[in-house]
Amino acid sequence: MEFIYINGSSSVAIEKTVDGRSVEKVFIDGKIHKFAEDDTADKNEFAQKTKRNKYQKFLSRQFENLVVLTGAGSSVGVGEDGKTGRLLTQLWDDAEKKLTAAKLDSFCQLVKYTDKEGDQYTKNLEKLLSVANAAKDFVSSTNDVNIAKTIDEIQKIIKEKCDLKITTDAPHHSFIEKITRRKVTLPRAKIFTLNYDTLFEQAGRKGNFTIIDGFSFSFPRYFSGRNFDYDVVLRDKSRLKEEDNFINRVFHLYKPHGSIDWEKTKEGIKQSDVVDKALMIYPKDSKYESSYEQPFFEMMSRFQQNLRKDNVLLICIGFSFNDKHIVTAIQEALEQNSGFQLMVVNKGIDTTNNFKWLLNLAKKHSNIVLTDELFSDFAFNYPILKSYTQDEFKKITVNLTDTDGE
Repeated sequence: MEFIYINGSSSVAIEKTVDGRSVEKVFIDGKIHKFAEDDTADKNEFAQKTKRNKYQKFLSRQFENLVVLTGAGSSVGVGEDGKTGRLLTQLWDDAEKKLTAAKLDSFCQLVKYTDKEGDQYTKNLEKLLSVANAAKDFVSSTNDVNIAKTIDEIQKIIKEKCDLKITTDAPHHSFIEKITRRKVTLPRAKIFTLNYDTLFEQAGRKGNFTIIDGFSFSFPRYFSGRNFDYDVVLRDKSRLKEEDNFINRVFHLYKPHGSIDWEKTKEGIKQSDVVDKALMIYPKDSKYESSYEQPFFEMMSRFQQNLRKDNVLLICIGFSFNDKHIVTAIQEALEQNSGFQLMVVNKGIDTTNNFKWLLNLAKKHSNIVLTDELFSDFAFNYPILKSYTQDEFKKITVNLTDTDGE
């Protein structure tokens, strides 16, 4: 039996045929669903629809504080011209192609990376970079492999592969539209993305959203944590009451692992379209320690602060639960904050060590939801809170060469 949704006593599970090609049985809330003999409905479609009805009902509640955490799963497959978001295993393949398999093999041997599945190396790029960074100060490079230079080459490959252009059908567009459809008097929706790409920024700009991301509104844009405390209000001179009139289409964006468009300069941390050396925490064990440096410390502090607030929902999308410092903050919120709700959206409800503790908790507690869903499907099926409308900013194209004004 395989769970595709679980939230306390509410669940949807499926049992596949021996060949794994189709669904044989569907379990709703722990009980097998009996289909009529003449029912020709696709059992998998029925299970998926039931699952979505359940999480739509959960999300239709109005949470005072809404926080979203996204990992690699929110970028995979998104991008133009065949250049799309990649998983760490795919980035290993990219490194092997760029460096050649022989050089990558020599590099693994030199830094003592020994994880293998049979004769093949386990494609754990994070662990490889971790052992390589530990070895570079103690292991001598060879004529064939320079450890420090190879680390730098791999990091450049990661940065280059994360330079993505968003497509019009990317799920980021509709997702931002839906999560920001809230009372403007409530705290702004907050997105924490562990990805280096700028897909959320691009989606926000194309949707005419104001993004509060910690950087100044003036140019050049420099980082300061106090920028997260600012908001955007409409100051109407004709008002009779002195009260804030918050505008809609605003969200906060935090990037705890950095971004391809950040760089450290003498004047401060700067955001620009072209950077010489991107300010990013690359995959490695020491990223936990790196999170105590600015601007990463500010991002993590804000993450912890938001998880401690009243009536807060955290939605984790495509997050592997591998990052110790992030997981620790989530576990603390589960233990200490009675108003904390957690929803985890991943392709498959994993039963490995990373997720086993979550699965066990989700079976017992109604404030934890696990659902098997791709980000694209989740964004499409995310409920629209129709009671809170947003202004539509439609671009008008004027053809000045058309004398008829059409």
